[in-house]
Amino acid sequence: MNTTLIGVLLGMIALLFMVLRTRIHVFPAMVIATLIMGLFAGMAPADLTKTLTTGFGNTLSSIGLIIGFGVMMGACFEISGAAKRMAKTFIKIFGKGREDIALGVTGLVVSIPVFCDSAYILLQSLVRAISRNTGKSAVGLGAALAIGLLITHAMVPPTPGPVGVAGILNVDIGSFMLWGIVISIPMLLVTLLYTRRVGEQFFRMPAADGSWILSRAGIDSAEQISDMDDKDLPGNLLAFSPIVLPIILILIRTLFPNVPGLAGDVIQLVGHPVIAVGIGVLIAVYGLTGKLSREEIFTAMDRGVSETGIILLVTGAGGAMGAILKASGAGDAIASSVVASGLPGIMIPLFISALLRAVQGSATVSMITTASITAPLIAGLQLDPLFVALACAVGTVGFSHFNDSYFHVVTRTLGISDTRSQLRIWSVTATIAGGTGATMVVLLNLLFGSGGTAFDPVVPVILTLVLLALGRKREDITLQGVTSKQGA
Repeated sequence: MNTTLIGVLLGMIALLFMVLRTRIHVFPAMVIATLIMGLFAGMAPADLTKTLTTGFGNTLSSIGLIIGFGVMMGACFEISGAAKRMAKTFIKIFGKGREDIALGVTGLVVSIPVFCDSAYILLQSLVRAISRNTGKSAVGLGAALAIGLLITHAMVPPTPGPVGVAGILNVDIGSFMLWGIVISIPMLLVTLLYTRRVGEQFFRMPAADGSWILSRAGIDSAEQISDMDDKDLPGNLLAFSPIVLPIILILIRTLFPNVPGLAGDVIQLVGHPVIAVGIGVLIAVYGLTGKLSREEIFTAMDRGVSETGIILLVTGAGGAMGAILKASGAGDAIASSVVASGLPGIMIPLFISALLRAVQGSATVSMITTASITAPLIAGLQLDPLFVALACAVGTVGFSHFNDSYFHVVTRTLGISDTRSQLRIWSVTATIAGGTGATMVVLLNLLFGSGGTAFDPVVPVILTLVLLALGRKREDITLQGVTSKQGA
């Protein structure tokens, strides 16, 4: 093993040690690890520091505005009640017996602009109301909502993690968004099969006094979801527009990149991710927060932006690490070793991101660090950058446990304090979702990655429609079977 590879290994060990065992924050820990890698690779100090700062700045220049706008939009969702309006709308659309699917889909949509832990806390009251209204366990309903939120938190821009990965790997955000949606759908549908079992095995229904009813024999009168304060929630058009319109604009730009004349210029302008998300922010500010004071809006936005500062720093540090690995030749050395081992190249980002997630807990840090490590390997391994980006993201959905704050948010709000039950309810749920997503990435990479078809946006659109149709058909069959059993 040459000194370059030794430096990469020592840098990763140092990073994990500093994050897990010292008081050093992850941002300076990433910078220190990057310096170790560059020095062992033989880079001159002047070149090392120049590459470090250039890599940091180049990364933030491409994605910093998107992250900032996305967080501001999320703040408007948190204080306006838009997330609850979406959930209630999906419940009506999917109908009786599909409440867990409605909550899961709500999670997929709401977590695009809102951090998953904040969104889960916001929607927890709705989970409790649905549980009392339907007689279903809040555990299964809550797990369905939580996994939906986590999936798009990791898979669909403009959530900071995916945006950072796209910036580091120079992947078109529109293409990333399309394929992220394609992979998210089966991740949710497969995992819902398990969360339904969890709901049956762990029955918990919130009582009116705040305690938990642990047996169906203790169920009293149910709350009606329709009795919630609809008048205080925004309408469907206003609730969905800040998310749906930017996605449509970005996808139009991706689907029609070569429209001539003025129309093409307009599409390129408003469909650029920065402009599209900025339009979404304006809609959220003037459409969702009309009943709130100027001070309330600014306070919520300031809080969100302040919490995003560390994400921007970590993302920039990830870009710096990738630049050092590329400039030092470490990327080529790692790629050569992987080729010699015979291991499929797409497994590298999947494995690294899953390992980092399990070790240090943060999905955002894990995917950004993984993108930084794998960016210099893409050419040597002849990988499609888009599917590498998806692998970096999906690996972080895997095993979630005690070092993950979201683990505690989900299990504690559901009244689960027993360690073994916490692992069965949430850790297994997240692992199933991550495993499903990893399988999808590997298969799609084999089918579309090497031939460049990944950049044809028609493919993910068609796959999305097919997956939605199959999911709907499977649910109809399931409900018919349940109805027949009840009738018998």
